[in-house]
Amino acid sequence: MQRVDTDLAFMLQFENVAWYDNKKVRILDRRIYPTKVKFITCDNHKEVAKAIADMVTQSAGPYTAAGMGMALAAYECSNLSYKDQINYLENAAFTLSNARPTTANRMTLVVNGCLKVAKTAMENGNKVDEAIFEHTVKSMNNRYSRIGTVAKYLVDMFPQNGNIMTQCFGETIIGMMLKEAKSRNNNIKLFCPETRPYLQGARLTASVAYDQGFDVTVITDNMPAFTMQNKNIDLFTSAADSICLDGHIVNKVGTLQIAIAAKYFKVPYFVTGIPDKDYTNISQVKIEERDPNQVLEFRGIKNTMDGVKGYYPSFDITPPSLVSGVVTDKGILSPYDLYRYFESKVENYY
Repeated sequence: MQRVDTDLAFMLQFENVAWYDNKKVRILDRRIYPTKVKFITCDNHKEVAKAIADMVTQSAGPYTAAGMGMALAAYECSNLSYKDQINYLENAAFTLSNARPTTANRMTLVVNGCLKVAKTAMENGNKVDEAIFEHTVKSMNNRYSRIGTVAKYLVDMFPQNGNIMTQCFGETIIGMMLKEAKSRNNNIKLFCPETRPYLQGARLTASVAYDQGFDVTVITDNMPAFTMQNKNIDLFTSAADSICLDGHIVNKVGTLQIAIAAKYFKVPYFVTGIPDKDYTNISQVKIEERDPNQVLEFRGIKNTMDGVKGYYPSFDITPPSLVSGVVTDKGILSPYDLYRYFESKVENYY
């Protein structure tokens, strides 16, 4: 297998996302990267689920962590009967896929793929944990490759040496779009809102861009409109945690306000990803609300007086009227015409 993570930044290398080895799962702690390069070691699949819930990894990282967690779960139950192994793995699949509610639909696709591989491995007398691990690596490589196709369509929209604004950390698409831009000698400049409270834009997106040799500037979350007005932003792009078939985009909270500013300043907004066939409309999506104390502090330092309240919706919803196009591996679609994506065969890359 030719690995697609070649020439990508450190944190996008497969082993540095999540990796099953020596009967444990190792996950890069993105909560503190790049200040520290630290890996969290999980001894069982429940610890992997907790790491996902605690945002040790986020964006597309949980998809890989869930697959590796399923490999670990297979090792945990390897001495049980066939029936008991299946039952154990099905329970593990539920635990891992529901670690964060908003993306449970995509995570379910991940663990269901692992369950299918597990059953085949057991029937053929092969080691189940190794089979799931190999499946997860291949799925990861396939996802990177497919997002690489998305990146080609996205970079087609970039002006040569233009100014691009991002939001949060789009994981694979960030690395692949920069790799594609470099292959075209397009020296884009990135402007990254910091993305409170974990600063994924400042710590992760900016780190990947810098690692891959691009000019990158971090701004605070209350600067996008002024930056668009004064820094000649050519295009705004984000990934999406969910793309509903009615054209609504669910992404890291703050995306909506940037999309509103982009519309006002006539900056096109292109969202990247694969539409979610099981989300026909936005009413089906549950917006996760996290611990409000996380907005009252930063890296353990409390910023407010006792008694002050916090509010932390993890995602927001951008309506199709603010979206210029949804960039997929089949081309750029109107947010009002996403059903068309499924008119031809769709390969599951989870």
